[in-house]
Amino acid sequence: MRAMVLDKAKLPLQARDVPKPKPGRGHLLVRVNSCAVCRTDLHVVDGELSNPKLPLILGHQIVGRVEEIGEEAHSKFQIGDRVGIPWLGWTDGECVYCRSNRENLCDRARFTGYTIDGGYAEFTVADARFCFHLPEHYNDVEAAPLLCAGLIGYRSYRKTGNARCLGMYGFGNAAHLIAQIALYEGRDLFVFTRPGDVKTQQSAKALGAKWAGGSDEMPPEKLDAAIIFASVGPLVPAALHALAKGGIVVCGGIHMSDIPSFPYADLWEERVITSVANLTRRDGEEFFEIAPRVPVRTHTETFPLEEANVALDRFRAGKLKATAVLLVNPN
Repeated sequence: MRAMVLDKAKLPLQARDVPKPKPGRGHLLVRVNSCAVCRTDLHVVDGELSNPKLPLILGHQIVGRVEEIGEEAHSKFQIGDRVGIPWLGWTDGECVYCRSNRENLCDRARFTGYTIDGGYAEFTVADARFCFHLPEHYNDVEAAPLLCAGLIGYRSYRKTGNARCLGMYGFGNAAHLIAQIALYEGRDLFVFTRPGDVKTQQSAKALGAKWAGGSDEMPPEKLDAAIIFASVGPLVPAALHALAKGGIVVCGGIHMSDIPSFPYADLWEERVITSVANLTRRDGEEFFEIAPRVPVRTHTETFPLEEANVALDRFRAGKLKATAVLLVNPN
């Protein structure tokens, strides 16, 4: 089968013919139709996430059709079903985290496109227990970004509780998706972009944000919660300084640059800083129930599988107009 393979960090992916995988016990063989490109893919390629499986097929926002069902695979899928394959690919189900409904923290967890081969290929295999049925509201390209930007963003959003004044630092893929849910649920949205990025600020206001400005500005009201989607550590004390008493800063990325020191007074009065790690299957079930009701809309830019390096380079340079989605076996 055709695949784009990472042999070593900081090198381009290589177009290669590799053996078609076979589904093991409990697995599905999925013919990949589309796979969205994620910032986490960049972190892996650029060597910012250590110890990936090498050689590796990237991609963890996968939409495809079940071609073969392995022995003892979950009965909720049949041949021909459309499935979504996310970042969390396997957990042991036995550790203290799994047994306390925190499977996202499993010490032995495996991750699609990182420690398991992913969707930058014509076929992939996945544990049936960690695959999702996708809402019919979305076609294959529209659905792909929901499987990471949507799911991790949703987990970050739910950590803000019932915050009325919600800030979002960085207005990329995840923020754009989750902002739609926040507005649907009646939150007051405050968006922070790179200083001087008037175009993105106007886009946020057009979506329904109450205020949009640079990350070096203070909002007109104190925030009850803030989500940091950009992987920029100095945004943490900036967001903390904008919080009301008892507010929370949620760091929504898998990687972030170092956080500089800040005065304890900015944390005092029961303010909280927390991170988000991975996702749970429950996050996915809840998100795919609410997304079509909003409805959450995705904005995409498509590339053939063989142009995965082009998509990654444009992502790294900030030149994408929307979420990059690789067309692998388009319908």
